[in-house]
Amino acid sequence: MILSSARLRDEIKDELKKRFPNEEFHFYNNMKEAKTYLKQAEVLVSYGEDLTDELVAEAKELKWIMVISAGLDKMPFEALEKQDILITNARGIHKTPMAEYTLSMMLQVSRKASLLLENQKQHTWDRKVPMTEISGKTLGILGTGSIGCEIARLAKAFNMKTIGFNRSGHPAENCDVIVDKEGISTLYAESDFIVNVLPSTPQTYHFVGESAFSEMKQHAVFINIGRGKTVDEKELIRVLREERIGHAVLDVFEKEPLAEESPLWDMKNVTVTPHLSGISPQYQERAIEIFCDNLTLYRNDNRKDMINIIPYDRGY
Repeated sequence: MILSSARLRDEIKDELKKRFPNEEFHFYNNMKEAKTYLKQAEVLVSYGEDLTDELVAEAKELKWIMVISAGLDKMPFEALEKQDILITNARGIHKTPMAEYTLSMMLQVSRKASLLLENQKQHTWDRKVPMTEISGKTLGILGTGSIGCEIARLAKAFNMKTIGFNRSGHPAENCDVIVDKEGISTLYAESDFIVNVLPSTPQTYHFVGESAFSEMKQHAVFINIGRGKTVDEKELIRVLREERIGHAVLDVFEKEPLAEESPLWDMKNVTVTPHLSGISPQYQERAIEIFCDNLTLYRNDNRKDMINIIPYDRGY
């Protein structure tokens, strides 16, 4: 039996039942509704934020969880490993909207979009608003997975130099230079724009902190679309107050929603968006397509070819 605790659109539910007529599907909008069937479920489709150690312990028949998002920082990996439950996710589906978001924000900051809109509201004709280009600039990318590489691909249309960071220093598509942790100072020092796409793991907690910000250019634009906990937010606020970097575009935060009293809301050198860089009308279709491909392989006992299998020890 396949149980879904993810709120799926009706047309997607109908398509799943049509493509897999021999499967028994139970669709719910959240885990509170789905919990009754968890004990009998062999496969669970989830957004990955609704499982606990206790729920996993109850799920005696569960063999596979398909997380229809990329973020897995709220998954109870120890409990899942104990029961040898296969985990796959929807890694890769966010690359288009998140890359478009990143390039659009780079352009908005460079072309002073927020100031121009404010001037329009005030009926102010000011042709002295300073404009800059992103063409020919250097872009540093923290995390060279599918999203980071898509950002690099789009940046190439603007003739940008791209410097990518990953743990092993392995080559990545559309990145001119790759650095590991030992060479990351080069990325910080040379980049005009730095986009953080790192996942949340114990190793990446506050990865971008005092030493990173101290190495950035004074005009550097820092963009965070990865996870809030990968950035030392207090240090970021201090750096922005002292105008030690040029601008920060923040879509994710250590605690969400961002508290009303946070100084980030009112800083002129900050753009705040409410964790929406990955939102797209095609989101569920792309995630469920991965699930369908994997379900076919799963039923044919061909698990080794299933995509986006998540190692317990890595957690992403």
